Amino acid sequence: MLKEIGSVFSFLTIFPSSNATLENIAKYMYIFPIVGIAIGLLVGSFGFGLSFFFDPLLVSLLVVASIAIVTGIHHADGLADFADGLMVKGTKEKKLKAMKDLSTGSAGIVGLVLYLVGLIITISLTSGFDLFKAILISEILAKFSMVLLASLGKSATLGSNSPFVHVMKDKKKLAAAFIIMLIPVTLIGETTGLIMLGVTIALTLFLLGVSTRSFGGITGDVIGATNELTRLASLMVFVSI
Repeated sequence: MLKEIGSVFSFLTIFPSSNATLENIAKYMYIFPIVGIAIGLLVGSFGFGLSFFFDPLLVSLLVVASIAIVTGIHHADGLADFADGLMVKGTKEKKLKAMKDLSTGSAGIVGLVLYLVGLIITISLTSGFDLFKAILISEILAKFSMVLLASLGKSATLGSNSPFVHVMKDKKKLAAAFIIMLIPVTLIGETTGLIMLGVTIALTLFLLGVSTRSFGGITGDVIGATNELTRLASLMVFVSI
């Protein structure tokens, strides 16, 4: 059991695991929010400590860099591919082909740059313990959004996303993920956390609709993009309230 859980951590972070197969990871996808808690605690504590010594903008840059290092930029790549697929004119097949292209197109580069700039600016607007809370809650919600998307969506093509979509059709696992996510979000974020959750769910449903219309379903890149975009959206809500 611990090895299987370790494989989930390995999938979402740079930490290695000897049992990291897609089947094992998909089976335990419902614990993604737990990994979000771990990442949030690690990066949030790092940012909290830095905020006592450095300018908010520099702290934000270092926090974003630490997120990239800990997560291995796996899902940021999915965001770039998602942007490339959306910007291609033509059939669903052409859009899917653009997403699978190993080279990143201009839409992907622009999308990724805008995302990173938005993340740095948003995080720089908070500091201290509020920064810690913002990072922790946003990471939990980002990981839950992937679970929710896999539960509600269908695979556009057979691929790395397929095991996740299949397993998460078990609504008991979605309910477990929801409870795992809801407890820390409400305890730490209170009303703000619930608003962040509402925005996360709304954005996930929006991305599901866009992906279904554009690609005929969801892909691994769409799941990764959802992680990134819901992280940014929830952080923007936090600093705006």
